[in-house]
Amino acid sequence: MKFTDGYWGIREGVTPHYAVHVYDVDVEPGALTVYAPTRRVSHRGDTLNLPLLTARFSSPAENVIRVQVWGHKGRVPRKPEFTLYPQPPPDVVVHNDERAATLTTGQLTVRVEKAGDWKVQFTDGDKTITESGWRALGIMDTPEGRFIHEQLALGVGEYVYGLGERFTPFVKNGQTVDLWQEDGGTSSEQAYKNIPLYLTNRGYGVFINHPEKVSLEIASEKVERVQFSVPGEHLDYFVIYGPTPKEVLDRYTALTGRPALPPAWSFGLWLTTSFTTNYDEATVTGFIEGMAERDLPLHVFHFDCFWMKAHHWVNFRWDEAVFPDPMGMLRRLKARGLKICVWINPYIAQRSALFDEGMERGYLLKRPDGSVFQWDKWQAGMGLVDFPNPEARRWYGDKLRALVDMGVDSFKTDFGERIPTDVVYFDGSDPMLMHNYYTQLYNRTVFEVLEEKLGKGEATVFARSATTGGQQYPVHWGGDSTATFESMSESLRGGLSLGMSGFGFWSHDMGGFELTASADVYKRWCAFGLLSSHSRLHGSNSYRVPWLFDEAGYDGPTASDVLRFFTRLKSRLMPYLFDAAVEAHEHGAPMLRAMPLEFPDDPGCDTLDRQYMLGGSLLVAPIFSPDGKVDYYLPAGRWTNFLSNAIVEGGRWVREMHGYLSLPLMARPNSIIAVGANEQKPDYDFADGVTFHIFELADGATTSARVPTLEGETTLTVTATRAGQQIRVQVEGATQPWSLVLRNVAAARSVEGGVAQIEAQGVRIIPNTGTGAITIQL
Repeated sequence: MKFTDGYWGIREGVTPHYAVHVYDVDVEPGALTVYAPTRRVSHRGDTLNLPLLTARFSSPAENVIRVQVWGHKGRVPRKPEFTLYPQPPPDVVVHNDERAATLTTGQLTVRVEKAGDWKVQFTDGDKTITESGWRALGIMDTPEGRFIHEQLALGVGEYVYGLGERFTPFVKNGQTVDLWQEDGGTSSEQAYKNIPLYLTNRGYGVFINHPEKVSLEIASEKVERVQFSVPGEHLDYFVIYGPTPKEVLDRYTALTGRPALPPAWSFGLWLTTSFTTNYDEATVTGFIEGMAERDLPLHVFHFDCFWMKAHHWVNFRWDEAVFPDPMGMLRRLKARGLKICVWINPYIAQRSALFDEGMERGYLLKRPDGSVFQWDKWQAGMGLVDFPNPEARRWYGDKLRALVDMGVDSFKTDFGERIPTDVVYFDGSDPMLMHNYYTQLYNRTVFEVLEEKLGKGEATVFARSATTGGQQYPVHWGGDSTATFESMSESLRGGLSLGMSGFGFWSHDMGGFELTASADVYKRWCAFGLLSSHSRLHGSNSYRVPWLFDEAGYDGPTASDVLRFFTRLKSRLMPYLFDAAVEAHEHGAPMLRAMPLEFPDDPGCDTLDRQYMLGGSLLVAPIFSPDGKVDYYLPAGRWTNFLSNAIVEGGRWVREMHGYLSLPLMARPNSIIAVGANEQKPDYDFADGVTFHIFELADGATTSARVPTLEGETTLTVTATRAGQQIRVQVEGATQPWSLVLRNVAAARSVEGGVAQIEAQGVRIIPNTGTGAITIQL
């Protein structure tokens, strides 16, 4: 939202009240309160008839400073509010003298200058991170009402990331962003997941603690600043310092909630009925048998909307005309080793058997006149569940509990964005705040039912909408894409932005949702999808089984060949991938990581949006072109293509051509990647037969890796150290067979504690029975 006309002018109808200078400072234990008049006070008379801004600075956690600003403070508190989790009390040092007032927590200091114009600096020692300066903080009176805004400075070469799952350019500089949930697909500026957190490549993030619509001008209205504004005259934000971006996400998710650890089975291949296609049990069984006949591992089957009868969404009842024996069908599917997911949304159509029940019990949102809110967007005459009502949540949850008892393992929690604002909530929640926040209560309700019924660590949803805190209820997927390379690329941008917003797990519709992909797009999207945290084949009006895209007689790898290859690869990589999942759960670092998150000191990574790190050690550059050409950037070092074993020198851009069974999947130098012995499923004993692949270990380097259990506990750790031509490897916790592969090492002169075998990829070391320490002389 813009308030100014160029650098000097003010837009017509806007009256600004900027913080002009510091008039007074109050000091209390662990906090500063600053009073800033909106015109310069030179004598007593100047204190009359003017607004006074109050800014309080405190620290809820180390390296985090909270800024709360008020104009008029006596507003009625509005709800909902984001849940903020208490942190260990930090050591806070407050200092106040004639020149400035400061508050320091960890490495982060806020300094409020007392002389001259308004100036508040956030620093690490002598380094300024960002600041609020002249005409930065203020209240704006506009024809649309009163707003309050802050503007924080951007430095030369500073880039802004995050703000949820946004499909616009990954670097947000130059954009106007309104954080307001919309059902806009992947090809628009609208977003399903609006998160009021941005990070920059200067090692800090800003969390704007407002569920309502937040409007940002990012190097747009003022090209040297990020402006964020909200309606009213209260503003609450946190400056979170890393100094690395992963540390920023660690601190942010500690404050707003850690991602839950999804069950290992959820990392397998999901196949769906698609949306408006025709299907019944015979169709579903045909798909599953077709996958088995082609030796295509399949782990989850999803029933989309029409598992229920049209015009009845949601009634949580199987359409008996199509599925006459749902319990028997689910038993038959689960006997094949499949998990089951079904589609739901938070809306109740008027024809649903639940509508009258919900209306009579007061479980549906009401209009101000007391009538049930209804409209025809999506389902005819539908109402919305009043999730702030605990009885409505229990009622909705009971319907889900019955489905879990029937054999359902997961729910696709679709929608949650189209939330009206002319409604009355059970608990008096403000509709303008609930528009974005509604999804939090919806997804939490569903996730908690799954945890209750299946146990902690077994719950997973497939959610489209989210707000701050939604990362606690994974998994999230990218919504309605189109079956094109362009949409595949924009989907990746959305996933990268969401990862920079504290979300650990993300998926997308392989092959695109709308339209039907060419075989070329389908195959490339399968490779990308199976090198994401979660992998689902799903479409709108056409099926996504691979043999419909090409089959026998095609000159080259078929779609089935590609799907089989990358599904098996993902299963083998599960010891490494599930460890990355544990890291996301424990520290908030996403599995799918934008390059600046992993390489913050390499300016070549700052703007990259067509590649990513999958965990900390594998770089993925999907193919977005029909000719198989790909340009990607490698940070410094000797990288190894995990598939071909080719060595590529980094510190530069690389152009390559790749067939359908290949892409740049680059192992980071000085890394260990744990590879499992099972290529058929994602949930197995990762330690049994694990192979540790060691890549380009440099002289003097030490690197390590761990292997988790299915519960996320560490069962194995491996550490490798190189000194000259000697590599020492220590494995702790091993009770089952394991081995090492020194990638691209031609031979070993000697091995203590094991036996060397020369293989195409390098030297394999088979340890002696009971040995945990190996010394290799190259």
